[in-house]
Amino acid sequence: MVNVKGRWALITGASRGIGYLSAIFMAQQGCNLILHSRKPEHTEKVLAEVKALGVEAYCVSAELSDLDAVAAMLKEIDEKGTVVDIVLNNAAVQIAYRTEYFTTPVSDYTESFKINTIAPAMICYHFMPKMIERGFGRILNTTSGIRLEPQQAGYSASKAALDKITIDLGSTVEGTDVMINLTDPGWCRTDLGGPHAPNAPESAIPGIVVGAFVDDKKSGRYLNAPYFTGMTLEDAVKKAEAEFDSPYGK
Repeated sequence: MVNVKGRWALITGASRGIGYLSAIFMAQQGCNLILHSRKPEHTEKVLAEVKALGVEAYCVSAELSDLDAVAAMLKEIDEKGTVVDIVLNNAAVQIAYRTEYFTTPVSDYTESFKINTIAPAMICYHFMPKMIERGFGRILNTTSGIRLEPQQAGYSASKAALDKITIDLGSTVEGTDVMINLTDPGWCRTDLGGPHAPNAPESAIPGIVVGAFVDDKKSGRYLNAPYFTGMTLEDAVKKAEAEFDSPYGK
């Protein structure tokens, strides 16, 4: 199992929900954190909490639908000299639930793809080469199990595109200590999932971050957090390595 103590992780959407819980959990493991949100004030609470756990941390802000802002955020991290070993691309948006789905506006797709697909891809493309050069890295792209839901077409299509990017990128590093995988919290009661979702956000821990700790050189996997609910991190890592294989064949 990877020891993340002293390493740096970037978590997008760290101010609330699954991103917030992931930040607290990673800090408890001794991981230093770059906490992203749309506005700096949104991460003040989590910043104080993770620092109280004894790790280094700072905040960055960017509206992920503004791709110039994403580029500026990445430049800011570079200028600070932070060596980012772990990326948790958690932030996402669900634009709307369209009961009249045949009138779904084009903006559902354009906004969903900018935030849920293009921004995470930019972050992957920025940090992966540096990880490859150093010989270590973990990237987790948060996806969704939504299917057969034309009411949420913009969201589900953007996540399907992120899946494709992740799996294709994973094929280039398979067998190395740079690993990029998919993670899915399940349907949780967050701002995105809504109040009627069946699962508490806490049920996604540790599964939502288990891909940061696996050490078997496999990429492109779909690590479904509900499979690990209630497990210790150590047992979750063992289960992920034993039961979740890469999609590339032998």
